[in-house]
Amino acid sequence: MRLNILPLHEAPNLPVWRRPTTLLLVMAFAMPVAFATWNALLNNFVIEVANFDGADIGTLHSVREIPGFLAVGVIALIMVMREQVLGLVALALLGAATAVTAWFPSLAGILTITMLSSIGFHYFETVNQSLQLQWLPKDRAPKVLGWLVAAGSAASLGAYGILVLTWDALNLSYNIVYLVSGGLTFGIAIFCLLAYPQFETPHPQVKRMILRKRYWLYYALQFMAGARRQIFVVFAAFMMVERFGFEVHEVTALFLINYLANMIFAPLMGRAVARFGERNVLVFEYVGLIGVFLAYGGIYFFGWGVVLAAALYVLDHLFFALAFALKTYFQKIADPGDIAPTAAVAFTINHIAAVFLPALLGILWLASPAMVFALAAGMAAGSLCLALLIPRHPEPGHETVFARFRSAPAAAE
Repeated sequence: MRLNILPLHEAPNLPVWRRPTTLLLVMAFAMPVAFATWNALLNNFVIEVANFDGADIGTLHSVREIPGFLAVGVIALIMVMREQVLGLVALALLGAATAVTAWFPSLAGILTITMLSSIGFHYFETVNQSLQLQWLPKDRAPKVLGWLVAAGSAASLGAYGILVLTWDALNLSYNIVYLVSGGLTFGIAIFCLLAYPQFETPHPQVKRMILRKRYWLYYALQFMAGARRQIFVVFAAFMMVERFGFEVHEVTALFLINYLANMIFAPLMGRAVARFGERNVLVFEYVGLIGVFLAYGGIYFFGWGVVLAAALYVLDHLFFALAFALKTYFQKIADPGDIAPTAAVAFTINHIAAVFLPALLGILWLASPAMVFALAAGMAAGSLCLALLIPRHPEPGHETVFARFRSAPAAAE
């Protein structure tokens, strides 16, 4: 395939549908079609088909996070492949693997196909984050990122809405739903490979792994975010099925409410980041998550009911949507050429705990689900302490509040 390379500054001369921001919107829409459908069906699929318990679901999610831990492999791949091409190939892999998920209804089969789809998902997300920060100007990035979250939520909303309306009415099978959703994502990825030019940014990216001391706070926040998020991703929805007996259409309806809320509020969140700054927004997120996780624990400790559990799940999802403030914080402090390699390193850091934490917490879950959520509240409190170290106006040389104690801005190390 011959590549049509176009400098980024010439992109405004293209039709609107072929511009970089539009491509980001299309990719933001395409990824959740496969991933959100896989996620919506997962807990019911593994319990009904493979008889999973808490330890099995923890093992599955640990396997799923291995490619995230190995996201630094993106740095090697962009030495021989353009980032944009790599991102779309990874998106196509996610779609193809999702499409055939139901063909492997055993523990070994589910683990294998999950590994393949996870490689596609994590490598796509790594490259996608890098492209977003390279293609979007700093003054518009928070608002555009909010719209990208809304686009992904709209895709999930459409997928979940169709599931709610048709799962029982048409007596759908797991195989049909996975084939359709995965196939659609695969088709969109191939279309984007053929229809869009390769956008050339003015700042060549460093094609080696880098760790800079002045990015330490960003690395720490990424680590805590990855550890904390695993508890939500792995156990919050699993709780709805295991404790309250939710069926596929009920879990999907809950996800639908989540993404409807995100579609409405994500653009407002982008404006909030632009107006109040990353520190204030992240502090708000972490304070909210502490309360949500403590209340999750109360469901098991005090026997609180399903309505509260569902409401907490929606709030949880909304708070996590604010995490894109981490992206804009890094964009403001980063050297332009560091974005691609640091995106890969950050994804690896984000997934260090994810490789072992779900399996260990799956064992703890068998003894005390409330303790799992108490641990998550502690992680959110740790993230809150770190967020307080972000300055109101971060920039190179002023990455943390400690910069005020230095006599001169530090150079890149």
